[in-house]
Amino acid sequence: MELDDTDREILRILQEDARTPFSEVARRIDMSSATVHDRVSRMEEAGVLRGYRAEVDPKALGYGVSAFVGLRVQQGHEEEALETLRAVEGVREVHLTTGEYDVMMRVYAESTDDLRDLMFGQIATMDGFDRSQTMVILGTDYEEAGVPI
Repeated sequence: MELDDTDREILRILQEDARTPFSEVARRIDMSSATVHDRVSRMEEAGVLRGYRAEVDPKALGYGVSAFVGLRVQQGHEEEALETLRAVEGVREVHLTTGEYDVMMRVYAESTDDLRDLMFGQIATMDGFDRSQTMVILGTDYEEAGVPI
């Protein structure tokens, strides 16, 4: 699907706040609500807009520790390794990568003790992994949701 400047502006507004009513989007881009609705529907059908999510503060739910984890996967075990990671509650992102690690994950835990249990009690005991490196996130200076439009 080819996007024009109007589609991109609609995406910018919705990415900033997905709860923005179509009437407000329409007012901001000087277009009718019905036209905005049609354009959004078209972008949803084309897969440009994949969904709408609420952003939740992990600390508000008791997750005081977040970390990036790099994993080396044994050759021939890639699919089963990825499947097992999906079932681990604290794992929130799994990315296939190039470089030293085959997989980079973002994990959340309530405490460093829980992080240790997650890493050594669950992930380290799974078949298909050779090595891991955990990098605890001490703080986040900047985090932008979405993609550049």
